[in-house]
Amino acid sequence: MKPTINGAADKRGELKARNFPSAQQEAVKGAPPTRYDGPESSYRLAFTDTDFLLREDLRPVRMQLELLKPELVQQEQHIESTIVIFGSARIVPTDVAQRLVADAASANNETALRMAQTHLSMARYYDEARHFAQLVTQKSRELATPIYVVTGGGPGIMEAGNRGAYEVGGKSIGLNIVLPHEQAPNPYITPELCFQFHYFGLRKMHFLMRSIGLVCFPGGFGTLDELFEALTLIQTGKCRRRPVLLFGRDFWTRLINFDLLVETGMISPMDVELFRFVETAQEAWDVLEAHYGFSLREDAKGDLAGQL
Repeated sequence: MKPTINGAADKRGELKARNFPSAQQEAVKGAPPTRYDGPESSYRLAFTDTDFLLREDLRPVRMQLELLKPELVQQEQHIESTIVIFGSARIVPTDVAQRLVADAASANNETALRMAQTHLSMARYYDEARHFAQLVTQKSRELATPIYVVTGGGPGIMEAGNRGAYEVGGKSIGLNIVLPHEQAPNPYITPELCFQFHYFGLRKMHFLMRSIGLVCFPGGFGTLDELFEALTLIQTGKCRRRPVLLFGRDFWTRLINFDLLVETGMISPMDVELFRFVETAQEAWDVLEAHYGFSLREDAKGDLAGQL
């Protein structure tokens, strides 16, 4: 320690010293006495006791942890604004679809060929999602508040989003979910931003908490669930309005008869203005750029996103 003027040791550092050991320090202390180290013992610290934390009665605590962990990590990583990419896990890139077509044709398998041709017709959406994520990642580097791509962390369109960001040297977020058929995270997510959820509701909440825009590619039940929950929250004023872009007018208008919903009074005519159709990655970026201007000053940092 550096001596003070009067020669006494400088003990000012002790003013900030911990009064109690941290939870981590307590958790790594020595093993319990032999008599109490068995599985039937209750000696373990509550926050290190997995069996205790997984009790039915502890569900509220687990839900709180699942809310807090991604939130705190994203704060530490300075993630303030995001764009969410929704879409099917079953859409493959063009090169993969082309191989499927070639394999089915060489095997003279008509059923497999029809399926492969369908994959090929949908593959453009993988390529557009990948390109869109590249645009978001590259162009937002110039902004006061960078924008990060968020996906559900799985294959298909989700992989395309994370892959696009990865290929241009950017970070991206994956919000994976534990499923019965075990969905592993795709390999393009930034490791420190790859999260796993048990509760669908909390996962969907994290999709929206920092988002400045939602981009929805063709998908099935899961994609529709995510899209319509977001539209419902915006429609009812439970969260602020933000651009919702549906990739592929033909797909969405064949899937959902929006005109019928208006004609029968199920939604108001103004509700169809909550979203718009786009066809390309560049068009989607242009819509977002026009909506926000993307000309923030440094003193406006953080104004794009907003908590639910």
